[in-house]
Amino acid sequence: MSAASNASAAAAGNVAPHLPWSVRAEMLVRMLGIQGAWNYETMLGNGIAFALEPALRRLPGGRGGPAYRAAIARHSGYFNAHPYLASVAVGALARAELEGTPAAQIERFRVAAPGPLGSVGDRLVWAGWLPLCSVMALLAFGLGAAPLLVVALFVGLYNAGHLGLRIWGLHAGWHHGLRVAQALANPVLRNGPPHVARALALVAGIALPVAAQKLLGEGRIWLGGVLAAVAVGALLVTRLQGRFEGWRLAIYVLAAFLLYSVVR
Repeated sequence: MSAASNASAAAAGNVAPHLPWSVRAEMLVRMLGIQGAWNYETMLGNGIAFALEPALRRLPGGRGGPAYRAAIARHSGYFNAHPYLASVAVGALARAELEGTPAAQIERFRVAAPGPLGSVGDRLVWAGWLPLCSVMALLAFGLGAAPLLVVALFVGLYNAGHLGLRIWGLHAGWHHGLRVAQALANPVLRNGPPHVARALALVAGIALPVAAQKLLGEGRIWLGGVLAAVAVGALLVTRLQGRFEGWRLAIYVLAAFLLYSVVR
């Protein structure tokens, strides 16, 4: 079946047109580099076009045809969203292009989608999953794990989360097309951030004293210094609220503990 007839049949039955798994896999791999050409003018625009390109080859006229060139130019424009949830937009835009959706409708989606995708992604990943992975690695350090195991735990957990989010986003975007509001109503995205925040608070409450005990050992002489440092840190966090991201602080603290464990 040709791309045009495939798209027409899909549009008539509200069923996504066929897209080979090899093309989806290539798009997914390209999304890992979606920030590779990030700039202040187009933000993720070049990366969106780069990730879409394998699907756009299936447009009438093939690679280099008028439809292909117009789509590449259209998707290279400004687009600013969370880099992981941008996969939702990539899947939706790929389906819209292959179904022959009018350019004006596609452009409206490109204007409306970045806000929700950025907001949900920031709360779920930067404010939730990344700090949670950090304090879990910190807890492993406090329980006596070797430095390399602590690093491997953090890298493994974090990458499992963000790769899963990208894979789900591409599938959800392709399945729903430009009607991705249904995908964003997914319970994981809607209720995930508060649950992750609660888990973060719980694990941090366990990890910090355990890690402190690991560092102090029998050297209680350092206890006063540690408590003073905690008080100063709390004051700084309070004063810098809204001007300093929590995930950066978590990474710095984790790096300091790892460095200490290596040189001690």
